[in-house]
Amino acid sequence: MCLIVFAWRPGHALPLIVAANRDEFYARPTQALAAWADAPGVHAGRDLEAGGTWLGVGPGGRFAALTNIRDPGQPVGPRSRGELVAAYLQGTLGVEAYLDQVASRSKHYSGFNLLVGDGERLGYLHARDAAPRLLEPGVYGLSNAGLDTPWPKLVKARNGLEGLLESADPQQLLALLGDTQPALDGDLPETGVGLATERLLSSVFIASQNYGTRASTVLIVDDQGRRRMVERSFGPFGGHLGEVELLP
Repeated sequence: MCLIVFAWRPGHALPLIVAANRDEFYARPTQALAAWADAPGVHAGRDLEAGGTWLGVGPGGRFAALTNIRDPGQPVGPRSRGELVAAYLQGTLGVEAYLDQVASRSKHYSGFNLLVGDGERLGYLHARDAAPRLLEPGVYGLSNAGLDTPWPKLVKARNGLEGLLESADPQQLLALLGDTQPALDGDLPETGVGLATERLLSSVFIASQNYGTRASTVLIVDDQGRRRMVERSFGPFGGHLGEVELLP
């Protein structure tokens, strides 16, 4: 997953609103959002190559999501980052205890950002800091650098989310995630992947022949703990493959 914007507002009628795009090679086998037959109460998409996931919900109000850190020079970890989300959703450890545990073994994974919550707390870990923290109420953005690093796509999507918080309409949030406008060259970050790739990756929604946005997911949680998830799946050049809605 390469872009997540979210509002964390404990005490509000809608304490958690998440809008997220997962970007990946189209050739990587993937299962769309669904209930996991082998993990009761878990609802998520699934990476069929490594078995993990990038975003999902679990029993007891559990929520987790992940983005990678973009750095072509970083060492490749031997373990799949997607297992970090899956393990939290299937587990029983609290937010802080789980993030502390992950921080102690973060070197086993390529760079990542991890969000985990339980309905009452929402925690964040940036693998390179290895210092988890609980998030204060606010509207945040997370792409392939640290939390709220002001890449153009992140700023645009976060600002867009702020304008949709009161209606929290899933279709409007999905439209926000479908923005294909690239950033201006002068606003691009320099992450070591070259100008052409920086341009491709600079839009909220990425579409090309081999790599792009595979899933756009919206999660809305109300103050009774009721959850609504809507996900659209895509193929090469942004071709629409389907839409799923769940009330897990």
